[in-house]
Amino acid sequence: MSEIREDRKYTKTHEWVMDNGDGTFKMGITDNAQEQLGDMVFVELPSVGDETSAGDNICVVESVKAASDVYSPANLEVISVNETLEDEPELVNSSCFDDGYLFDFKADSVDDLLSPEQYQDLIDSE
Repeated sequence: MSEIREDRKYTKTHEWVMDNGDGTFKMGITDNAQEQLGDMVFVELPSVGDETSAGDNICVVESVKAASDVYSPANLEVISVNETLEDEPELVNSSCFDDGYLFDFKADSVDDLLSPEQYQDLIDSE
């Protein structure tokens, strides 16, 4: 069973968002997503300063099975990226909620994302 953390919000496209408590947010792909994709071999991160609209493709994760787009959870601006993933993409598999996060961003709001309970319901329905 996939881990779902209570301190995060989730998207229907299997990304998680955590409030850093300072007006910024951290983002990664969910445990369910990394399990489905399999062993990560490459992560194409966005660039600091990139801006996207909610639902737009923001980066790509590539596993031994497939390349998969990662979607923006909100209208956002990337403020930092997890450069460790350039050399260790497998961190997305081993620590998707911690060391394997993708990037930090600024956004006006992430209030419309799924709660942990709603995300569990989504997984159960798939």
